[in-house]
Amino acid sequence: MEIMDIDLLSGSKKLGVTNSFSQDFDIILCHGDVLDFLKTIPSKKISLIVSSPPYNIGKPYEKRQEFENYLKWQKKVLEECVRVLRNDGSLCWEIGNYIEKSEVFPLDFYFYKIIKEDLGLTLKNRIIWRFGHGLHARMRFSGRYETILWFTKSDKYKFNLDRVRIPQKYPGKRSFKGKNKGLPSCNPKGKNPSDIWDIITKDWDEQIWDIPNVKSNHPEKTIHPAQFPIELIERLVLALTDENDWVFDPFMGVGSALIAGLIHNRKVAGSEKEEEYVKIAHQRILDALEGKLKRRPLGKPIYTPTGKEKISRIPEEWNRLSIGVESE
Repeated sequence: MEIMDIDLLSGSKKLGVTNSFSQDFDIILCHGDVLDFLKTIPSKKISLIVSSPPYNIGKPYEKRQEFENYLKWQKKVLEECVRVLRNDGSLCWEIGNYIEKSEVFPLDFYFYKIIKEDLGLTLKNRIIWRFGHGLHARMRFSGRYETILWFTKSDKYKFNLDRVRIPQKYPGKRSFKGKNKGLPSCNPKGKNPSDIWDIITKDWDEQIWDIPNVKSNHPEKTIHPAQFPIELIERLVLALTDENDWVFDPFMGVGSALIAGLIHNRKVAGSEKEEEYVKIAHQRILDALEGKLKRRPLGKPIYTPTGKEKISRIPEEWNRLSIGVESE
């Protein structure tokens, strides 16, 4: 077990690299089996459980198994997650698709059944995370979204909308009838971000023709092949927890969810079976606490090409090709 005391301007943080949960730490990293670690967490301790579990599609960090066996394993993990979740807590499962013999199986469909029907939680939102780029499909339309299933354990749950509002599109809009006729009709604090989230950065858009996987250009990119942006989790942390609440990621990868919690003064814990990812998460957390981690700021506007950039202009070769086709 490794223990570190990290002194910051905001106070001291105690980090533990250990196989068991302890309330003595502010940051817990576990290298090991997720079920073993979950069994060490007291019941009703965690305010937010947020993760993107393995999709069973053969990524380097997962061993592909029969689909039914995969779901049974995930159910065991989720049963323990529900046990450790506070009554006012939330569970957010970020998932995509399972592919078998070129057929798409939407994982949110299968996980909804487990979490709602088998474990009794309530679905509050099916959030669509839409991204602009990724690997291109050949025999179907290219996938450009994943879903976050947000479940609550009870009807008394935390939801702090004002912390995550986004700028109004038309702040000058006014009411045209009723007692507020002529008065501004928008909330001055901003609007609800809704259940479709666009999180794309300038770094992803640049050099897209040169890099097959556009996420390679993201400022937060590590060696992990399925890393999600910190910003995606920040909104969940701010809306669904308060300061000093516990945030837990059972499949933490390189620690993005933990970093999202830490930068907003939450206590965080995560487990990961790949030792190399734990080491990267450890270093990223230290960099984040020291203000050295490169990341995309929360709420940064989506980059839109002006048309003047070289990579946003139609190549001359395409023009010549189209002229040749028309002449035939």
